[in-house]
Amino acid sequence: MRSTVVEHLVPARLILSTQCSSGLTVVLRYLARDPLAVRMAFPAEYSLDEDRAPRDGAEVVWVFARELLAHGLALPSGLGDVHVRPCRTPHTVVELRAPEGTALLRFESGALRRFLAASYRAVPQGREAALLDPDRALAELLG
Repeated sequence: MRSTVVEHLVPARLILSTQCSSGLTVVLRYLARDPLAVRMAFPAEYSLDEDRAPRDGAEVVWVFARELLAHGLALPSGLGDVHVRPCRTPHTVVELRAPEGTALLRFESGALRRFLAASYRAVPQGREAALLDPDRALAELLG
C-alpha cells in the first residue's frame, strides 16, 4: 500500500459578508491510500459548531472527492455539503454546508491547481482504482 501524502498550506479568505472577510491558512491533503478523496483542514477555531469543535487545537477536516475540486475550478460543481465554483479570475470559491451553518471560502485558483497537480503526480487521474482497498474501507465504516 502506498503511503504517499501530499500536503499544501494554502491561504484562503473566509467570506463573512459582502464587505468583510478573514484570512486563514487551510491545509489541503491527499493520501494515496484514499485515492479518490482530498481533505481540507482548518484550525479548530473555525468550527461551525462550538459544542463539537475539536479540543486541544485539533483541526476541523472536511473530506470530499478530488474530482469535485478539479471540476469546480472550471464549472460550478457539487451536490450536498460541498460545492466548488470558479469566481472572478483568479479565484475559486468552496462552500461548505453543515446543519450549523455555511462557510464560504475563496482561494487563489493557482494554489488549488498546484495542489491537484501534486496529487496527480502521486496517483495519476484514472489510476485511483488500482489503489482502492475495499476491505480497509469496509473495516473503517464498521469501526
